Amino acid sequence: MKPAKASSFAFDRRAFAEGLRDGVPIGLGYFAVAVSLGIAARHAGVSPLQGFIASWLTTASAGEHAVFTSMIAQATYLEIAVITLIANARYLLMSCALSQRMDPDMPFWHRLIIGLHVTDEIFGVTIARPGTLVPSYSYGTMITAVPPWAIGTALGIILGNALPARIVSALSVALYGMFLAIIIPPSRKSRVIAALVLASFALSYAAGRLPLVSSLSGGTRTIILTVILSAAAAILFPVHDDEQKEGA
Repeated sequence: MKPAKASSFAFDRRAFAEGLRDGVPIGLGYFAVAVSLGIAARHAGVSPLQGFIASWLTTASAGEHAVFTSMIAQATYLEIAVITLIANARYLLMSCALSQRMDPDMPFWHRLIIGLHVTDEIFGVTIARPGTLVPSYSYGTMITAVPPWAIGTALGIILGNALPARIVSALSVALYGMFLAIIIPPSRKSRVIAALVLASFALSYAAGRLPLVSSLSGGTRTIILTVILSAAAAILFPVHDDEQKEGA
């Protein structure tokens, strides 16, 4: 009789530790950006506790900034809901991609918690891991990445405009460094990924300059380019199940 196979969603101490490690640089970058977000929240009349809770439950820089800006403009609840949906729509695509890597028997509560804190950076480090998605890794990443985001927002509200604009802008550069750290290693291993990364850079730049497309919001342009590039990559360079198992 063959021994029972361990489920991919059982607690994995090693994966959890790797998630804690990978979440540290993300958390540091989040903290720096969240401070500037907190300054915007202060202008909207948000208290430090409210900003902490909002960032803890949302973890979306563009979405939160859109909400705070809408509050300053005294937008209605419906307008805020629509704006938030548009600003965070790219996370729907990321969640769909992660769902394809989950064990079919994974309980719903695992999926719910993982989906709650899907961000660009957490998605990047998670999807880069080969094989089936391990919730322990996601939880480890969240523990070290999400709290700095919430704490930074509250601190930014407390500091207000005390920090010079140049310092806030310089701190925000940390996010770009994290993106490079996410895309460079897999690009060095695969020419296909490297070509897609370069294509995404070129198309993103072009989309910001073309007459009709440039009038769209940055989030909308990102969604359109993501769908086009991912669909083209799936058609031209499909990853078969046996290849994915070998990578695991």
